[in-house]
Amino acid sequence: MASTHPSASAPMRVLVSSTFAFTICFAVWMIFAVLGIPIKTQLGLSETEFGLLAAMPVLTGSLVRVPLGIWTDRYGGRPVFFVLMLLAVAPIWLLSYATEYWQFLVLALFVGLTGGSFSVGTPYVARWFPRNKQGLAMGVFGAGNSGSAITKFVAPALIAAAGGAWVIVPQVYAVALLVTAILFWLFSASDPSHRVAGGASLRAQFAMLKDPRVWRYCQYYSVVFGGYVALALWMTKYYIGEYGFDMKLAALLAACFSLPGGVLRAMGGWISDRYGAYKTTWWVMWVCWVAFFILSYPQTHFTVMTTGGPRQFDIALGPTSFTILLFIVGIAMAIGKASVFKFISDEFGQNIGAVSGIVGLAGGLGGFILPILFGVLLDLTGVRSSAFMLLYGTVCVSLIFMHFSFRPESAAIARRQAA
Repeated sequence: MASTHPSASAPMRVLVSSTFAFTICFAVWMIFAVLGIPIKTQLGLSETEFGLLAAMPVLTGSLVRVPLGIWTDRYGGRPVFFVLMLLAVAPIWLLSYATEYWQFLVLALFVGLTGGSFSVGTPYVARWFPRNKQGLAMGVFGAGNSGSAITKFVAPALIAAAGGAWVIVPQVYAVALLVTAILFWLFSASDPSHRVAGGASLRAQFAMLKDPRVWRYCQYYSVVFGGYVALALWMTKYYIGEYGFDMKLAALLAACFSLPGGVLRAMGGWISDRYGAYKTTWWVMWVCWVAFFILSYPQTHFTVMTTGGPRQFDIALGPTSFTILLFIVGIAMAIGKASVFKFISDEFGQNIGAVSGIVGLAGGLGGFILPILFGVLLDLTGVRSSAFMLLYGTVCVSLIFMHFSFRPESAAIARRQAA
């Protein structure tokens, strides 16, 4: 039941209730990964228009993270999380009554409030645990990203059960979010000592951008989280277009990326606690670099003039190899998302909410911009793998940025570890 005075069981209750609530919020936030497909067909949208629709909730979820981080520091995570979920219930329900493209865009903005839950839950959960356990605790909470996979399992099944009527999805999701908000309030806890009375104001929070470390973590997170969100929104449609699968099979295969990208975030927290955020993030970027290089190669048919005459060759990734590579990327991004926030908890202990808000904003904006660019590139080139070409470029920039920004510090870290 609800508690205002922490008990011995409070940290675990907070972790479990917050992770459950974040999982449902993330499932709602990713609703257009599946819902957008029948809406695209119904409205006759272009690839760019589909990308914009899918990305709209990500925009709001990103922008609200900054004030939500501040309010969490100031008022505590429990009331902020609860009110946030309640505010999103009505817009989700109203999606079932929308008929015009602009109506979907406007409602999608309000549905995106659920995406701000991450900047509430991260500092809320972290403050219930000692520093040497915060990476694992935040990783467990961050496993709520697996809500993206839940949407890929549940939404197609609901549409099929309703005879192809997609309106059932927002109605079920609205009820689920309302029930989740009530359960969260009943089983979570509050500790007034966790509030930061002198927490950063909005102006002070943006002033933190003067610290180069914040820019660094914003850049990393825009790749590992922004890329994750963008692919989670795009992959169901990618499987349908590239391999001709139906929605249920496409969503199931897309979940092979979303599920490890969410669930294994807890493992990323443990790895970051064990080996350090710097080394963990470095290896994550290299794994993504190799995988995106392979995924970016388009299906190719060409003829080579040999001494024996012309010979034809085909180079393409089949659905099995494609899914295996996506699975590996999902694992890497799960670990990377946790390692970035291990940096924050280590270096900004008194302002976790404020810094996580601004870093989350950067990551979310990456998740907003990338699906739109995926659509633009597909409309312009007609090549679906152009999405991975773009991601490959972003990881190249990340590795270069990491190398030069960390080079002076990496030597010092190596010396400390050797001592």
